[in-house]
Amino acid sequence: MEAVEKCDRSVAVTGDGADPQFIGVSPALRAVREAAAAVADRHSSVVMLGETGTGKEMLARYIHRHSRRCEMPFIPVDCSALTDTLFESQLFGHVRGAFTGAIRDSLGFIRAAHGGTLFLDEIGELSLTLQVKLLRVLQERCVVPVGETRPRAVDVRVITATNRDLEDMVRAGRFRQDLFFRLNVIVMTLPPLRERTDDILLLARHFLRAQAEAYGEPSRRLSPEAVHCLLDYAWPGNVRELAHVMEYVHVVSRGEVAESADLPTRVRSPRSSQELFSELRLEDVERRTIAEALRRTNQCKAAAARMLGIQVQRLNRRILRLGLQVPLD
Repeated sequence: MEAVEKCDRSVAVTGDGADPQFIGVSPALRAVREAAAAVADRHSSVVMLGETGTGKEMLARYIHRHSRRCEMPFIPVDCSALTDTLFESQLFGHVRGAFTGAIRDSLGFIRAAHGGTLFLDEIGELSLTLQVKLLRVLQERCVVPVGETRPRAVDVRVITATNRDLEDMVRAGRFRQDLFFRLNVIVMTLPPLRERTDDILLLARHFLRAQAEAYGEPSRRLSPEAVHCLLDYAWPGNVRELAHVMEYVHVVSRGEVAESADLPTRVRSPRSSQELFSELRLEDVERRTIAEALRRTNQCKAAAARMLGIQVQRLNRRILRLGLQVPLD
């Protein structure tokens, strides 16, 4: 219990230093906070659903930080970056000499999270073959490193996240039903930013202050016209997109007050958020978000991946799937 008492269980709602996902006063955000507080000290598996950019990993970190495991590791894993050939080594670890290039022992992600939390992001991207191997680990609570025969016991809490409909994937035969039931104990849905309109300005001002502090410069204020544009925009990229827009505003605005002209063109569009969102399918949203990131980074995929908060391998797969025309690096 000593470790529990050392953990900071306070919930920041507004103010500097708060998790951006938890800045706000909207009923939708309040429901997420209450659910996170309720499940933090449980051992149950959690599935987080929500659009890209809503803060699923941030919420997973919040749950870990407010749990009895808070002093143990939090290990995030991007499942879309795991390859079939290296999966067992990446997840289970290996011993020296297990294969060509294995020059030293490796714990692997699961053993590295022993006693703590394993966060499996984009769980819907795992192939059926990898799903079988993951299910076995979750059922037996042990791993066998590549090159060994002796199983190693592991104690991890598993939190997964996806922006896909796993139930539809189960019905289509693209996600194992037994793994789905194993993971789908507690489900939390993060609301998109367009459903948190009461929080948009609080978040925008938080991100502007953060930019000012990062550069040691005065914080910008938002003009009434800029405020109107922010509230009228659909925010397909959610909180992550708002953070990037406020970074853009801080860089391009020259005065103490940021005007609507200092916003990206797409944000100062006169169309209402409902009208704009109704025209966009999920792939359209993703295509526009990636295209904008590439435009702002002069087509540099590594820089665009950092801006989007994903690995460059995952960005490459998205570019291919969406048919975007990007010059070779």
